[in-house]
Amino acid sequence: MSDSPLHPDRALPADPVLRPLAREIFASTRDLPIVSMHGHVDAAVFAADEPFADPAALFVTPDHYLVRMLLSRGVPHDALGVPRRDGRPVETDPRAIWRTFAAHWRLFRGTPTRFWLEHELAEVFGIPTKLSAETADDIYDRLCAKLAEPRFRPLALLDAFRIEIISTTDAATASLAEHRELAGKGWGERIVPTFRPDALLDVAKPGWPDELRKLGDITAYDGYITALEERRAVFKAAGARATDHGHLSADTTPLDIADARRLFRAALDRTITDAEAAAFLAHMLFEMARMSTEDGLTMQIHPGVLRDHDPAVLAARGPDVGYDIPVHTPYARPLRPLLNAFGHHPNLRVIVFTVDETAFSRELAPLAGVYPAMLLGAPWWFLDTPDGMRRFREAVTDTAGFANTAGFVDDTRAFLSIPARHDLARRIDAGHLARLVAEHRLDLDEALETARDLAYDLPRAAYPKPGAAPASPPRAGTAPASPPQAGTAPASPPHAGAVPAISEAGAA
Repeated sequence: MSDSPLHPDRALPADPVLRPLAREIFASTRDLPIVSMHGHVDAAVFAADEPFADPAALFVTPDHYLVRMLLSRGVPHDALGVPRRDGRPVETDPRAIWRTFAAHWRLFRGTPTRFWLEHELAEVFGIPTKLSAETADDIYDRLCAKLAEPRFRPLALLDAFRIEIISTTDAATASLAEHRELAGKGWGERIVPTFRPDALLDVAKPGWPDELRKLGDITAYDGYITALEERRAVFKAAGARATDHGHLSADTTPLDIADARRLFRAALDRTITDAEAAAFLAHMLFEMARMSTEDGLTMQIHPGVLRDHDPAVLAARGPDVGYDIPVHTPYARPLRPLLNAFGHHPNLRVIVFTVDETAFSRELAPLAGVYPAMLLGAPWWFLDTPDGMRRFREAVTDTAGFANTAGFVDDTRAFLSIPARHDLARRIDAGHLARLVAEHRLDLDEALETARDLAYDLPRAAYPKPGAAPASPPRAGTAPASPPQAGTAPASPPHAGAVPAISEAGAA
């Protein structure tokens, strides 16, 4: 029997008919390797491979899911150690930051943050104690002791978590020095970069001229396009499999070449209007799709987030501190130019995400259900919750089926939460498939095969190595592929849903 305090059936259906089916389906996927191709863990974390600093720096300060909840109940950024741009003092004692977080743990009841953190504490660190103000210091001390052990360093955790491949998300102008260092150590096929050009495409941003200078001595539109293509080639040579685009709008309307050149010149002169900058950004999203048809990089589009909703907070703290808010986002008309031009192109895979769940059944599932180049991305950010993921499956499966989705992506900076996020997604999918079996809409063997597709085969297929022949992934009931570099997948975990051998018992 497991000694985990977490219930083995957590997030599985409560219905007594569905639960045994869901258990069987989840059991078939819980130990599959993780394909983590849409994340934001810094490559420097892996290149340095140093112990994580402390529990506050690991779990609290950088986590905007967690920070925004505490802010909503009056806990200030300063108390959480979030730095100020002007250098004024904030709380720097990690124990004090951890105590503040623990004292407000009740705020996370019913949230995915609680699910993920409980999984991390119990399954990764083997700490069964419930978090509270009273237990804060004890848990903090036990976490510090474990973080000092070699088995909790980043590269060791890749094996422990069964992460077969992980992407970082890198600015288009990044040197990729850490990736070269990792490749030299044998990790180049397992830790790969992702090309994120947003800062170079959004010409209205105040910092755009500085970003452009990083790209080179660019004085005209044609040279700009050539430089972007060259940077994509550098990323591809470094192992990149995808690009990543986080624009506010999904607009992909192309410009005439003369208009593109004119607007680029206006951007250089800083005379471009907001409307012109938006038109140029839409044109460049179209151009990114055109480039993907040529270099084979999977294109990821995740629009619809109004970043930095509070300008005063942005001025004081910078971005990514909790003030990004979803907005209504149309897709059918904005994506039409891209899909009309490239939606049947054999060398394009474009994965479209949303934080506007009203678009799932109305627009996104029908689009993914007809255009061969388009895949529907998993519930993301504000929607990667148990109920959000259930609603997603119910909204899109009728029209897009399962095969027109890209499986689960974890989209996180919180490295230690990756196995928890995949565990939750696999549980929710098991519950959905169990209902289809109970309603005699799927046979059990079909549900088992589909569960594996969603957890492993579909994300592998959605992010192939450019230029490689499509792999035929192993089917349900066969052994998964071994991780491609440095280390082997550990043996089966000691109990359901656990990551292997990161417990009191010692390392694998």
